[in-house]
Amino acid sequence: MNPTDHLAAAAAEQLTRLRSRRPLVHHITNFVVMNTTANITLCAGALPVMAHARQEVEDMTASADALVLNLGTLWPEQVEAMLLAGGRANAKGIPIVLDPVGAGATVFRTESAHRLLHELSIAIVRGNAAEIAALTGIDAAIRGVESVAGSVDTKQIALACARRYQCVAAVTGAVDVITDGNQLFRVSNGHPLMAKVTGTGCMATSVIAAFAAIEKDFALAAAAALACYGLAGEKAAEQAQGPGTFQMHLFDTLAALDEDAVRAGVRIQQETI
Repeated sequence: MNPTDHLAAAAAEQLTRLRSRRPLVHHITNFVVMNTTANITLCAGALPVMAHARQEVEDMTASADALVLNLGTLWPEQVEAMLLAGGRANAKGIPIVLDPVGAGATVFRTESAHRLLHELSIAIVRGNAAEIAALTGIDAAIRGVESVAGSVDTKQIALACARRYQCVAAVTGAVDVITDGNQLFRVSNGHPLMAKVTGTGCMATSVIAAFAAIEKDFALAAAAALACYGLAGEKAAEQAQGPGTFQMHLFDTLAALDEDAVRAGVRIQQETI
């Protein structure tokens, strides 16, 4: 078995294990994507819950298997709720996946992401190249919450983030780069239509959290999650007539993915650092 086959088999095994365990993923997320991230979590095989009030986030996190912190629609009280939930997650050994939506676009977003990274132990950071670059002090262009950085070195950005914050960095784009600073994976699954639908990045974060809930090698979990998610995107695009029908088919194809499809279709490569 060559290394690529081994990684495809690992992704398939994780997907099966995820659907067997059905972990609970607590989201403190943004209002634009709340419904779609809940649905994609279900389609992956996990159970979603969205609880934002400071009065309950610690209790909800205590019963969860993973925690998503998404900065998409950010306000100060939400940051405080994230810190409370994150503190409980750290105390119970529950992995936290941070999505620093729009980091680099405003001072508040960037400072909030830095605060979460410094005050909490984050397992995985998932973002586009410009967002992850902003967390590491590397110059990259962002407009609104979208990366417009075409020439940045995603490997350099991912490694800088992983080593600075002692986490897994998952930089998503045409080819996803995932690293914990020691091992590095590239995932080439996906389709251009995924950039035409609001929330596909946030949905990727939710799928990563679902996999991290059942796999302690967080770099491998993130790579497997992005490969399965990207493969679902490829299959959805074959049936879609445009962005609207693409989202519908994305839910269906992810829910229908099985071990055989994953083994045959995911494209994960491991690279020596």
